[in-house]
Amino acid sequence: MRRSEPTKATLTRRHIILGTSSLAAMPLLSGYAFAAPVTTFKQGDFDITVVSDGFLTLPISIVAPEAAPDEQADIIRRLGGSADTVQPRANIPLIRAGQDLILVDTGSGDKFQPTAGRLTANLAVAGIDPASVTKVVCTHAHPDHMGGTLVPGAGLTFPNATYFVSAVEWQFWMDPNYRTIMPDVLHEFARGSQRDLSAVKDRVKLVKPGEDIVTGMRVLDTAGHTPGHISLELAGGEGLIITGDAVTNHIVSFEHPGQKFGFDMQHDVAIANRKALLDRAANDKIKLLGFHWSDPGVGYAERKDNAYRFVPAT
Repeated sequence: MRRSEPTKATLTRRHIILGTSSLAAMPLLSGYAFAAPVTTFKQGDFDITVVSDGFLTLPISIVAPEAAPDEQADIIRRLGGSADTVQPRANIPLIRAGQDLILVDTGSGDKFQPTAGRLTANLAVAGIDPASVTKVVCTHAHPDHMGGTLVPGAGLTFPNATYFVSAVEWQFWMDPNYRTIMPDVLHEFARGSQRDLSAVKDRVKLVKPGEDIVTGMRVLDTAGHTPGHISLELAGGEGLIITGDAVTNHIVSFEHPGQKFGFDMQHDVAIANRKALLDRAANDKIKLLGFHWSDPGVGYAERKDNAYRFVPAT
């Protein structure tokens, strides 16, 4: 997988604001944000439950910034959005591996948009105590993936877990000089990342690509969305890759893998790694699980013309 030095993100203050409480007055999709876990399946020795954290509202200018206006309109229609926004889901995998209960990302908590942050409520519906989670893997430290680390006004949401974070991701976000090395628009993200990562510093295990979280669960380098973004590859059957935000959208990322995504911090690296991941998945018929894909976010990459199409798992 390809890696380079961090570059400036294609963000504006409006895009950051869209991720905060300014959306509090927006209506919820009827019933969706409170949905119980939507699917369970077995992958080799792993039992996987996909738990909903709700959904986000993002401008189409972030999701498909290089698409023509008619293409953007079609994407909005297919993603179920309205006006100039779309509503990507938030699918969080919970994995039983022997005596371990492993959560991949902690969701938004109360730190991002009011239509997200439903993870703990949906875990409760499924009868799962957050204290029973033994490991949390952080694909990257953006607020919709790590903002649920802390209980509002209290301690850790998953108090008994060990937290696995990419060493590169930790180094990037925890830099005390972030105000001088990052563009201003990323400072709010950096403050949130430092808050959440600092909260688990006594429980963190820094990992590198190629290492295992547990036997059969390997860390993949999928940098680009953030400098230390990782995905997870699970053994068994046809294999499974939990992509995080390496493949951010089940329409745009598959059908236009060479186009930029607005929140990617290293566009050239993100595009190269996205293409490599999809190419491998299509060649080897590997099952994929995407964080922001239509729920439950599980399916395959199938070649179509010079790109791919997403085929939901049945």
